[in-house]
Amino acid sequence: MAIIEYLTLANVLKVVIIIASAYIVQKIIEIGFLKPLRKSKKERGMTVPLKRIISIIVYAIAFIAILLVFDVDITAAAAGLGIGAIVIGFGLQDIISNWISGIIVITERIYRIGDVIRVSNITGIVTDITLRTTRLKTYDRNEVIIPNSKMIEEKIINLTSGRNESISSVTVSIDYASNIDKAKKIIENILRKDENVVVDERRKREIRFIIRTNEWTTEIETLFWTNKPKEEEFVKSRITEAINKEFKRRKILPPIRAPMRNLPGSKDNAFL
Repeated sequence: MAIIEYLTLANVLKVVIIIASAYIVQKIIEIGFLKPLRKSKKERGMTVPLKRIISIIVYAIAFIAILLVFDVDITAAAAGLGIGAIVIGFGLQDIISNWISGIIVITERIYRIGDVIRVSNITGIVTDITLRTTRLKTYDRNEVIIPNSKMIEEKIINLTSGRNESISSVTVSIDYASNIDKAKKIIENILRKDENVVVDERRKREIRFIIRTNEWTTEIETLFWTNKPKEEEFVKSRITEAINKEFKRRKILPPIRAPMRNLPGSKDNAFL
C-alpha cells in the first residue's frame, strides 16, 4: 500500500522525466564526444568501453534521483551499495586495473594505432587500442594481445613515435683480416641507394657504425633510418642479402674459424 501511495501522477511524471533526461544526456555525450572519436581510426578502440562507462554513470545518477522522488532513504542504500562495490571491486580488480591503464595509454598517447613499438622482447605494429588491451601484429604476422596493465609495467620503446620513420640496424661479420674501412664503404653505398633508407643529415638521419672485434671475427653493426617501419624485417633482410653478395664480389671474406687441433697427431680437440 505504501508503494501505491507514492504512485501518484506527479511522481510518475517525475520518473518519466528523469529517465528521458538521462537518455538525452547520454545521447548528447555520445554525439558530441564519442562520435568524433569513432570516426578516427586511431581512437576507435576507446569508444565502446567509454560508452558503457558513461551509460552506467548517467543511469546510476538517474536511479538515485528516482529513489529521492519516492522518499527512499538513500543513506542505507548507499552503504549497501558501497559494500557491494568493494566486493565486486576485489573480483574485478584486474579488469579495473586494465581500464585505468588503458585510460593512461590513450590520454597520454604513449603510442597510437600504426606505431611500431617494442615491449619487452616483442616488436610489432599497434593494430588496436581498447581500455582493456592493446593488440600488436608482429613481423611474422602473429597477433599478440597484451593487457594494458602490463603495457604500463613494461618498458615501451616507440620506434616510430607517430611518424612513418624508425631507426633500424643490420649486423654482418667479416674475417678479422678483412679491410674494415672497405667493408663500411660497401655497406654505406648499398644503404644510400636503397629507396627505403632515409639519409638526411639536417634531420639527423645518418648512417652510423659500431665495430666489435674478437680474435677471429670483426662484427659490423650498421644503424640507419627506414621509411618502412611496418616492413622493417623485410627491408633488413634485403639489405643484408645485398651486402653479403657485394662482399663476396669484392673479396670481403666471411669469418673463418681457426684450424682445429684434433688433426692426426694432435694432443687436444680445442679450437685455436
